[in-house]
Order: sequence, then structure tokens, then C-alpha cells
Amino acid sequence: QVQLVESGGGLVQAGASLRLACAASGRTFRRSAMGWVRQAPGKEREFVAAISRLGGNTFNADSVKGRFTISRDINTVYLQMNSLIPEDTAVYYCAARSGGPSRLQYEYDYWGQGTEVTVSS
Repeated sequence: QVQLVESGGGLVQAGASLRLACAASGRTFRRSAMGWVRQAPGKEREFVAAISRLGGNTFNADSVKGRFTISRDINTVYLQMNSLIPEDTAVYYCAARSGGPSRLQYEYDYWGQGTEVTVSS
């Protein structure tokens, strides 16, 4: 079991930065690959970034490449978001899965409640 709690969302202007955090608890966190997924108003959830169990393998969606960075430490997964644009407005969810990191949302077993990010123009 893994419990996930996101934080760090808020309202910012375009061009600003935010750092999201996902605090994890549970015995299997260290064996879990992690991902960030977002859902914009009126749209389906989309993959944002993922990181392997030990952090050595990361990848991002094309829409955030060069702007967002995923990282992790012992108990937390982070999403550093730079050069934010209005299209980044969404609720951001972190998720965990056993095995390797994945772009496929259905492969994630555990989900947080989400943190809202709003980027004004």
C-alpha cells in the first residue's frame, strides 16, 4: 500500500515557476515508480512525467519537455515546473506503481487526491 498527498499548487502568472510535492507513505514506496498526471478543465487526464524507483530513469510528455523536471527523494516525489503557460492549468495528480515508470495511466495502482495549478495570462 502507498498513500500519496500532493501539495504546492496555486495561482501564478504565465512565466512563473511552481514546485509540486507528493508525500508518500507506505512500505512499498521505495519499490514504486512514480508519475505525475494532470487533468485540465473539460479534458481527459494526460501523462506529464514519470520516474523510476531509484530515480535514474525519467521522461516527460512532449508538452512539458524542457520546462518540467521530475525528481524524488526518500519519501517525496517532486515536479519542478518552470516557464508556466496557461495551458498548464490543471489538477495535478501523482501516482505510484510497482515495476518501471510508465506513460500509461492505467498501469498506476495508487493515486493522490490532486493539487490545483492555475496559470493566468
